[in-house]
Amino acid sequence: MPKVSEDQLAARRSEILDGARRCFGEFGYEGATVRRLEEATGLSRGAIFHHFKDKDGLFLALAQEDARRMAEVAATQGLVQVMRDILEQPDSFEWLGTRLEIARRLRTDPEFRESWSEKSAELTDATHARLERQKTAGRLRDDVPQEVMVEYLDLVLDGLVARIASGQSGPNLSAVLDLVEESVRKSDAPH
Repeated sequence: MPKVSEDQLAARRSEILDGARRCFGEFGYEGATVRRLEEATGLSRGAIFHHFKDKDGLFLALAQEDARRMAEVAATQGLVQVMRDILEQPDSFEWLGTRLEIARRLRTDPEFRESWSEKSAELTDATHARLERQKTAGRLRDDVPQEVMVEYLDLVLDGLVARIASGQSGPNLSAVLDLVEESVRKSDAPH
C-alpha cells in the first residue's frame, strides 16, 4: 500500500473542512448529519473521521480554522476590517450560521466552552496586539481599558454575524462599522 504524504493528508483535511463548512452553514450543527457530511465532502464517514475524532472535533477544527483566518486579518488590519470583509462578501463566509451554533454551545455545553476558549484565543490575541499597536501609534482612545475595547469589538462582531446569518443585512451596516471604527479612535487621530 503506498504511503500518503503529509501534503496529501493536509489537502484531504482541507477538502473535508471545506465540505463541512458548507454543510454546517446550510444545516447547522444538529442538521449536519454524518450522511450530509458525507454528501458535502464526497467522502465516506471512515475517510472523514480518519482525520477528525468525531463530528464535534470536525466542528471545532472548522471553527478554529475560521478563527485563525480572522485573526490574520485582525492582526494586520483590525477586527473592524474582519467585519467589513464579512459584510462585503457574505457568500465567502458560508460558516456564519456556525458562529451562531458556537454561541449557543458556549452557553449550554461546558466541555465545548473549554475547548473553544483554547481554540479562539488566537483571534482575541490578534485583536489585543493590533489595539496595542494602534494605542502606541497614538490612534486609539486611551480613556477606555483595552480589555473593554476588545469585548466591545467582539460584541459588535457577534451582532453583525447574527444579523447577516439571519438574512437581515441592510444598507446601513457599513455606516455602523464606520461608527464603530470612529468610536475606538482617539478623537484627534489621523484616519
